[in-house]
Formats: sequence, structure tokens, C-alpha cells
Amino acid sequence: MHAKVRWTQDGGHGVLLLAGNMTISRSLRADWLQMTMLYRFDPFELDAEKQELRANGQVVPLEPQVFALLELLVANPDRVIGKDELNERVWGGRVVTDAAVNSRIRSARAALGDDGKAQRFIRTVRERGFRFVAAVATVVNPTTRPLPAPETSPVEEASRASIAVMPLTLLSLDTRYEPLADAISHEVTADLSRLRWLRVISRASTFKLRGVDLEDVVRILDVDYLFSGSLAIFGEQASVTVELTATATRDVVWADRFTTPVDALITLRNDLVARIVNTIEMRIQSERAGVETIISTEDLDAWTCYFRGLRHAHRFNGHDNDVAMHLFQRAVSLDPGFALAHAGLSFTHFQDAFVGYAKKPDVARRLAQASAERAYELDPFDAVVNVTVGRAHYLHGHVSQAVPWFERAAALSPSNALAYYNQALACATTGEGQTIDRLISRALSLSPIDPLRYAFLATSALSWLANDNPGRAQEWSIKAANAPRAHHLIEAIAALAAHCNGDHAQAAFWAQSIRARAPHFRIADFYRSFPCREDLRERFTRSFAELGFT
Repeated sequence: MHAKVRWTQDGGHGVLLLAGNMTISRSLRADWLQMTMLYRFDPFELDAEKQELRANGQVVPLEPQVFALLELLVANPDRVIGKDELNERVWGGRVVTDAAVNSRIRSARAALGDDGKAQRFIRTVRERGFRFVAAVATVVNPTTRPLPAPETSPVEEASRASIAVMPLTLLSLDTRYEPLADAISHEVTADLSRLRWLRVISRASTFKLRGVDLEDVVRILDVDYLFSGSLAIFGEQASVTVELTATATRDVVWADRFTTPVDALITLRNDLVARIVNTIEMRIQSERAGVETIISTEDLDAWTCYFRGLRHAHRFNGHDNDVAMHLFQRAVSLDPGFALAHAGLSFTHFQDAFVGYAKKPDVARRLAQASAERAYELDPFDAVVNVTVGRAHYLHGHVSQAVPWFERAAALSPSNALAYYNQALACATTGEGQTIDRLISRALSLSPIDPLRYAFLATSALSWLANDNPGRAQEWSIKAANAPRAHHLIEAIAALAAHCNGDHAQAAFWAQSIRARAPHFRIADFYRSFPCREDLRERFTRSFAELGFT
């Protein structure tokens, strides 16, 4: 097995973690990453392994500080290197005079046959620093020493999905936008790191590989997925193009382009990052669930059982919910400490109780709560786990106790659409219209093709009903009831909205559909799933009764 690599912080000191328990110190990390690079710019080669600059194969003598300065510039040809970074990287953090810096720059230029007037290789950017402007080809040195093999490789660690987020390439001559391109990649990395089922290579490693051929990046970092892209500036317009690649097959799992005015991109960066992170999460989960169907459940590892379980759970029907429950149970039996598997199991019990798949909904509610509590014991800082605990409170009608869990989930993972949707659902029963509109808008913007989209729309409809706006409620409820996977409870909201809006033909249509799909549906079933406040119950009960429900 190849070494899996990620960068983390350990008590304030950097360590490089390999699959298993083996760690590499910061100094060895720097040695490995820096000494694997070979930079070519005609007619020169800068060999980090041998610490040599060669011109047409002949070594050009350089002082150590001059070589370090030149390597820093050559390794980052797409950005300006300021004095503070030069001090940190070349002089080890010591503050030096401008004269000392300029002396080393002159020596580096002289070694390249350059000077301060021509600036063919090293350009001075007034009041900002220096930039290497010649075209650079970055390759992995074929003489690179291999990484030490890990001592152990736990099953869970080895089977977790891994991703490297590469710095966005700036497609513009205006270097003012370099920090913006880097900020987007950095924030995507940081937000993905909150997904505790995903191993994310640190920015310290991926940014070091800036400009390296992506095939070499995959070989060096040995990750399952690679996120890359570009930021293009055309006049007043900015375009962010992104791509998620499955490295095993080199298939593009997802690609998209976001275009906006430059000024708006700066202010909307957080929303863009959240949208990207949420989509990456969904795409990886979907792709990981696509294991060959000829493999039996008994032969799957815990993580694959979990992802396959999610795929079935999101089909929202009784049969697939049972299949998902079996897969989550299998994941728990393989790894009893797998918090997300317990959370998934709680979700299947939640569906049993909420939609009415189970013959004994009270038992399903208790099981949903027990699995949620176990998940929280194992991992209290996972956003999905916190959503699960909140749902368990909601199922028992404890709406006010559920909301803080959804708020906590959103704080733990701001890109988690389910956290906002579930909070909106809880608030819909209390009629907090403005809050719900904001929450549903956030959920839809983060996950426009979410499997629960029908529920997002229905929650908005329920909110409009609660705020005595049946026209808007019917508008949203029709979208919800016609969305894929919508179940009979969503049609119940559509029937209510149409009836309250005086559209008796539409109300009768949805009532007939409910009877065909759920012949035993009763008014009490609706309130088990939507524990509305008392005045809403009175109004909704009258409408249901007039539609022939008891």
C-alpha cells in the first residue's frame, strides 16, 4: 500500500502523518517536499535534490543563501514574494536590511545572466517584492528518495477518502488577484477539513506543489480525489472554474464554472466556497457509494457500507430505507466506533417514524434517539452527528430543544445544507417566517440538487401556511410535491395549501393521491411528523376534515 499523506498540527508543531501511526517531523517534511522538485527554465535547471543550478548541464556556482532565494522565486512563479516571506524562508526569520536582500537578488540575476535593467528572469515589483517571470516547467526529480513506509495501516484510516485541494491558477496579468485565488483554495481546504470522514491534505503541502504536473501531484500525495481550477479575470468579470477528479480512474467527477463581477466575487467568496465544499461532499459520497454491485455487503469495509447506505437512504422509500439500515448496521458491526454509521442508522429510524414506514413509530423514535446519542458519544464535533441528535429531539416533539443542535451543526460546518434545512423545519412549526426564508434560501444555495430538495421546498410552503399566506404556500408546495422522491406527507402539505387558498380542485387532486399512496393516512400522522403549534393544528385539522381525512 502506498503511503497516505496529510499535514496537521500537533501541539503547535507541524508533523506529516502517514497511513498508520508513523509521523515525520517538520524538518523531514520540508526535506522531502523541497528536495523532490526539479525546475526547468531554458537554458537552466534548478535541482532541489542536489542543491544545484545548471546551465546547459554545467553547474553554476551559487552561495547557499542565493540558491535558497532563487529556489523560492522559481518555485512560485505565479506570485510576488514579499520581503517578509524572504526573511522567513531565506534568512530563517531574521530581519535583514534592504541592502542585504538586494545584494542576493543581484547575485541571483548575475548567475542567470540577468540584471536589474533587463529583468528577464527576476522582476522587481515596486513596493511589493520580487517575482520570477520566465516560464518554468516543474517536474518530480527522478532521483528522489522514496518516502519511508508506514509502520501500520489501520483499516479505517486506509479506507477513508482523501483529497488534495490545489491552489487555483490565476489567469490574469494583474497580480492583485493572486491573494484572492489563493484564499479560495485555502478556505476550501479549511472547510473540507471539518468533514471528519474525509482526509484533507494540508495547504502547506499542496501549495508547495503549485505548478507541478497533476500526474506528479497524485503520485506524490497518493490521494483519492484532486480538486483544481482557475480564477480568470476579464475586465470587470471574474470566472472561477473548478474540477474534481477521481485519481484512480482520472474521471472528472464534477466540474463547474462560477461567473460574477470582480467586486462581487470578493464579497461573495464565502458563499462560493461553501457551495464548492457542499458539492464536493455530495459528489464524493455519491462516487464512493458506487462500488461494483457484484461485491457482497459482507465483503465491504465500514466506510463503503456507510456510503452505499447513504445512497439507499436518499431514495426515500420503505424498501431502500430497509437496505440502508442493513448497510449501516453492517458498518457498525465492522467498526463499533464509527460515529457516522451510528448517525446513518439513526436517520433510517428517523425515516421509519417520520414518513411512517415502521409499523411501530414509537419504537422507531426510540431507536433513532439511541443511535443519535451513541453517535454523539463517539464524535460530538461532527456536524452530521449534531443534526442527527437534533432530529431525534424533533421526532419526540421537543422542537425548542432541537433547534440549538441544528445551530451547532451549522457552526461546526457552515456549508452543511442539512443543518439549515432542519432548523427551518423546526421553526416552521412555530411560524417564524423570516427566519425560515433565510434558512431555506441558504440550504438551496448550498445544495441546489440535494436529494432532500423536495423537503426544502415543502418546509418553505409550511412556513407560508403558518404565516397565513396560502397563495405563496401553494406555489411552493406544488414545486415540492412534484419534485423527485416527494412522499405522501409532502402531498399533504400541498393539499392543505391548495385548500386554504381556495383551490378545491387541486386540494382534491392531492388528497386522492395521498389515499392512493398511503391508504391508512390519518390527521394524527401529519402531526407526528410536523408537531405544529396549537392554533395551526386547529386550522389544519379543519382543512383535513373537509378533505375527508379523520
